[in-house]
Amino acid sequence: MLKRGTRSRIGFRIVLFMIALVGLLWFLVPLSLSVSLNLGNATGIAVCLLLGVYAIRMPRVHHLLRRWTKHRGKRLLVRGGAILLGIVAVLVIVETGCMISAANRKPPKNATLIVLGCRVYGERASLSMVERLEAAYEYLQENPQAVCVLSGGMGSGENITEAECMYRYLVDKGIKTQRLYKEEESTSTRENLKFSLKLINELGVPTDIAIATSEYHQYRARLIAKELGIIATAVSGKTAWWLLPTYYIRELYGILYQWLF
Repeated sequence: MLKRGTRSRIGFRIVLFMIALVGLLWFLVPLSLSVSLNLGNATGIAVCLLLGVYAIRMPRVHHLLRRWTKHRGKRLLVRGGAILLGIVAVLVIVETGCMISAANRKPPKNATLIVLGCRVYGERASLSMVERLEAAYEYLQENPQAVCVLSGGMGSGENITEAECMYRYLVDKGIKTQRLYKEEESTSTRENLKFSLKLINELGVPTDIAIATSEYHQYRARLIAKELGIIATAVSGKTAWWLLPTYYIRELYGILYQWLF
């Protein structure tokens, strides 16, 4: 019969392996549903694979670590790795806090709404775009005097501009056309905001601005907006649970890049 401590260690390894397996499937599902491989799901897949291997080979890993810590050079390597993991953990916690805070910056009544475009398949809105548009629709319904700038040009695989796709969606939902303005030249978040601000100034509409985008994207969008002189609040789309891990991790990289460069 196995000792209690041994049973506990085996149980822990099984739980850890199951967590890694579930996580791996979670990151693989978007790949099977037309989401291309990116830093988010690639990192998630790599971490889950490493966690699974660690769960299977835990005694061997611990044995190697004990051997390495007896040698000064390898001991420094282990300590360096631990410090690096600690830094990564702190960064993730801080960035996550920033995301949550930015996503919950409530907009004033009747602000001018900028909807940031994202992927269009032919002439069909992607799920992420629909999530942003549903948040925008709800805000426009609750604020009948608000106007909306739909921002996004035409990328690869898109038969119409992202702005046109969003325009059609909201008009079909019953939003009056005179409340909607299209910005159809931008190809990035920075251009979305820069070109939309130019259009807002030309139109003479209110400059209290709210940004409609995915909740995980609000913080980085706010940073870019601030660089352009825009103090923006948030109208946040709710990302599907099976997509959120992929886009959340990818956004961690995006925020770090924004901080550094």
